[in-house]
Amino acid sequence: MRIFLAGIMQGSHRHAALHDQQYRGRLKQLLVAHLPAADVYDPLADHPKSLEYGPEKGRDVFFYHNRLCREVDLVLAFVPEATMGTAIEMWEAHSHGRVVVSISPLILNWAVRFLSDIIYSDEVKFEEALVSGELARKIKEIQARKRL
Repeated sequence: MRIFLAGIMQGSHRHAALHDQQYRGRLKQLLVAHLPAADVYDPLADHPKSLEYGPEKGRDVFFYHNRLCREVDLVLAFVPEATMGTAIEMWEAHSHGRVVVSISPLILNWAVRFLSDIIYSDEVKFEEALVSGELARKIKEIQARKRL
């Protein structure tokens, strides 16, 4: 299963800075441990210096990541607060029939609410669903439904 690890990076920063990215390592570790067939793509791991990219390379990477979200099996979106890039990635996945799982307290936010197939309010609830096998079962059900 190909998984795109989406999540807040720059958020609403007005300068070249990233939000804390430690969630990426934790989530990737959980996915690999509990979904053995998971092939997790982390955009930050492939582009750790993205804030230093010039306009052309930045644009290329931005659109490449959006295309990937159309092709993977699942987008896991970490959305602790509004994040425009993640919302676009969620949209691309959703509009191309991919499964979108969100970890977000923003359950009333329309992008989170209407683009997600599954929403967990925090990492603890996500981990519980992953460890119990509940998440894997839900993913299979959603994939079967979307392929009809």
